[in-house]
Amino acid sequence: MEFRHLRYFLAVAQAGHMTRAAERLGIQQPPLSLQIKALEKALGVTLFHRHPKGVTLSDAGRVFEVEARRLVDDMEAMRTRMARVARGEEGELNVGFTSSAAAHAFTPETLRACRRAWPGIALSIREDHAAGITEAVEAGRLHCGLIRVPVSQPPSLTFEVLLREPVLVALPGDHALATRRRPKALKLTELKDEGFVLVRQPGAPGLYANLLALCETRGFRPRVVAEVERMVSSLNLVAAGAGVAVVPASMRGLHAHAVAYLPLIDGAPLDAPLTLVYRTQDASGPVSHFLKMARDTARSSQPQTPSRISVDTAS
Repeated sequence: MEFRHLRYFLAVAQAGHMTRAAERLGIQQPPLSLQIKALEKALGVTLFHRHPKGVTLSDAGRVFEVEARRLVDDMEAMRTRMARVARGEEGELNVGFTSSAAAHAFTPETLRACRRAWPGIALSIREDHAAGITEAVEAGRLHCGLIRVPVSQPPSLTFEVLLREPVLVALPGDHALATRRRPKALKLTELKDEGFVLVRQPGAPGLYANLLALCETRGFRPRVVAEVERMVSSLNLVAAGAGVAVVPASMRGLHAHAVAYLPLIDGAPLDAPLTLVYRTQDASGPVSHFLKMARDTARSSQPQTPSRISVDTAS
């Protein structure tokens, strides 16, 4: 028995006549009659009572009609759903983000907009550092991710900078520079005797290298007191009084009771990008909708003017 046999049977049951059913199906009556007989033989029952004016369902035919209608309806529902999947209106979307990317208002705004616009897409989110997200996207465990600057750039992936923002100096709230200068900006040289808490991922230039380079142009090398995997961890240490950190401006709300955030007068060469990473050959379906949503949200924002050096917050 094939699926077409169900359609033939239902057409005959509805028309109550072989010839009229054949006309509706766009086939000849003799082949239709043969197909119905073949179906009855395969099932081992008589589905129709034949008479000069047409056909009527037998008891077995009425039972089979219920089952055939259910199967046909299920098939149509499946076709409709698969069409929605093909258009990217249904399916799964696994998105990763770093802690510092999540701190930017852009990230939750984009995720909320995606849920509103595409309720049929099952959105799953995961937090990790930049290296972990990049690896997961490349391996197919994530569809896309929001990071700062990539730790590595596999050729199968696309890295698209959506926004850039300035950086701020995070100091313990009771730090002398914070109490004396707030809310005024600092010069980088005012931090030459401070201990720095930095985020460093293996092989990532980013914040670590760029900050070192900028400090050296100002005549000193920063004293590093701690290296952490995530930007949030660096702010935890700053709040505890362990040192100072340089972070994206969007993170200024974290530990507001214990951390002071001040701009840098000479920090223009440093900025923090927000980067979208995805597989180049996989930008279709739900992924394509998310990419468009992210780009539209970024365009509607008011990003800062990009500066000369990109900062990798790495987490």
